[in-house]
Amino acid sequence: MSQRLSGIAEGAGVSLKAIYLLNALEPFLSLVGDCTTCPGACSTVAVRGRRSATGEPIIAHNFDYLPLAQPYYVVRESRPQQKQRALEFTLAPLAGSIDGINEEGLCIAYNYAYTTDIPSGTAAPISMAISEALERCSTVTEAANWIPLRPHWGGGLLMLADATGDIASLELSSTRSHLRRPAPGEDALFHTNALSDAHMQEVQVPWEATYSDRAPIPLRGHRVHQSSELRGRRFEQLLAETEILGPDELAAIMADHGPSGKPDDCTPCVHSSYWYTTACLQFFPRSRRIRVAYETACQARYKEVGL
Repeated sequence: MSQRLSGIAEGAGVSLKAIYLLNALEPFLSLVGDCTTCPGACSTVAVRGRRSATGEPIIAHNFDYLPLAQPYYVVRESRPQQKQRALEFTLAPLAGSIDGINEEGLCIAYNYAYTTDIPSGTAAPISMAISEALERCSTVTEAANWIPLRPHWGGGLLMLADATGDIASLELSSTRSHLRRPAPGEDALFHTNALSDAHMQEVQVPWEATYSDRAPIPLRGHRVHQSSELRGRRFEQLLAETEILGPDELAAIMADHGPSGKPDDCTPCVHSSYWYTTACLQFFPRSRRIRVAYETACQARYKEVGL
């Protein structure tokens, strides 16, 4: 990661200090305190087996973020020496990856979570652990065992899938982790930005917390978890209504504007005065390919890339 940071700085013609700062911002953005707030929502759905129209597992991810970051989105091919190649969706200044798929078919998609604990020592952003896992791991089990052991800083929910058909949701804080798999007989998972495990919720921002007057103006007075909760309820409803899901059906779910048809910050396709769905991605572990659009989900025109 140090070599990547130096290479990005040199290639961009900017100072190494600036690149370190941009990478350090990531864990701060998952903190909700006097000076920082998570600038994004994000929603992820995974299906496999009988719920997948093609039979292969599929991950669909809406990356909800500040529109000003959109010009810096990239899909890059990572070719580390003597390790696994991967396609990584990220922002140009970041050494780590937000989402990715490697040559063995392991997929990882990253949502922020609102956590309060901090690491006891030096730790890297979660995006760096994701990128390293794509270099080293081949299955959901390997990644789920490896990532929590890496010193990391921040809160997140990682949707994992692999070529064997395994899917799981890995909940992370700076000091804790929890792995959630589908219930027996179920072949679908989803998460937004709220942690589900009781042990993890001990280090999550309280359910009743609201943004103070130090937050960006559009967020002030709103409950921190309101968007996560309402999007979660909508996904539960939509996934119950459609049994078999392929790329088009998943794209329609991710583009949903709620029962009223009017998008806002609490609908799966987010439109608000602060954050938007700024990128949409679909991952296909067995065919080692990604479909990506740098647009709101309701306007997504997907481009496909593969390893």
